Amino acid sequence: MENMSSTKWTENTNDTEIIDSRFRYTLFPIFYGVVFVLGLIANCYALYVLHRMRESKAMNEIRIYMTNLTVADLLFVSALPFWIDYYMHEGHWRSTEAFCRITGTFFFINTYGSILFLTVISINRYWAVTKPLKAASSDCWKRGAIISVLIWAFILSASIPQLTKEGIQKEQRMNRSMQRCFEGYHYTDENTKNVLVITHFSIIGLFFLVFLMVIICNISIARALLSQPISQPRASTGRRPGGTKRRALRMLCAVIGVFVICFLPHHVVQGPWVLSVLQLKKYWSTWTHQTLNDAHQITLMLMGINCLLDPLVYCFATTKFRKYLENHFTKMKNRKNCSRYTLSTGISLKSRHQSIVNAVDEEKA
Repeated sequence: MENMSSTKWTENTNDTEIIDSRFRYTLFPIFYGVVFVLGLIANCYALYVLHRMRESKAMNEIRIYMTNLTVADLLFVSALPFWIDYYMHEGHWRSTEAFCRITGTFFFINTYGSILFLTVISINRYWAVTKPLKAASSDCWKRGAIISVLIWAFILSASIPQLTKEGIQKEQRMNRSMQRCFEGYHYTDENTKNVLVITHFSIIGLFFLVFLMVIICNISIARALLSQPISQPRASTGRRPGGTKRRALRMLCAVIGVFVICFLPHHVVQGPWVLSVLQLKKYWSTWTHQTLNDAHQITLMLMGINCLLDPLVYCFATTKFRKYLENHFTKMKNRKNCSRYTLSTGISLKSRHQSIVNAVDEEKA
């Protein structure tokens, strides 16, 4: 496309057309700044609540998964200041090669760690709903610990290439020397391009297999819950005890929502974007390449939201987590009201005392 808007531009360097999405240099620092603040607060508080709930035996397995998911979110949040600086300087990496690799690895770990831990939470809830006796009779803590170790071993093994390969690519753009972090695929040789295509499409295929598993589990949970007979109203309140069913349905909607909002768009766009950025589809128009690049940047931003949505899943996944939050905030509110009452009472007593003193003084006069 000859006439690009102010948010898009192309440049020919060494017979290679470089396409960039310049809107990200304005949008991403603001967006990631908000995610950093809210994500740090939400996940640190979630970790605190999960630690306080460690005495609950019924929460052992799912608490292990939630704790690991929170750790994966905090790894991503800890890397955000580096990415904020990167986008504030228009895609110029000012830190070291080591930090480029580490922050890129944290992004990868958060993405696929979150996907896998949300999946095992769905499977855990499916098992609890469809086979409650079998689920209750097994060693929940041991199973949760083993599955978590296996997930971390798989994710860390898959992230080794992020740590071992060179992360910073140097290039010239508009007479300026730039250091890109995990960008610059357009300079890749043909053999490496084939490896990258196979790697990315394998990851995409695995994601859709996992996503299909999550859909099946949650549909099965919904069918099992909806097929249950309607409970009779309680004699004491006259209300039907349908809260458990509603909470379970909200939980599965929350899990699928996280997948659809945060992860699905990225993996839909990722395949065509890889073919575009590696210039394997040279007959595609500049507009097509630019649109794919813009869409890819937006999906990266959407993936960052998952560290804010995961704590919502915790609320819907278990009653104990939500009850703890409600009790904690109620205590804080009562404490605040108590402080106000004490202050107002003190002021009132002081005023009354002053009135008595003034009356005595008047009588003496």
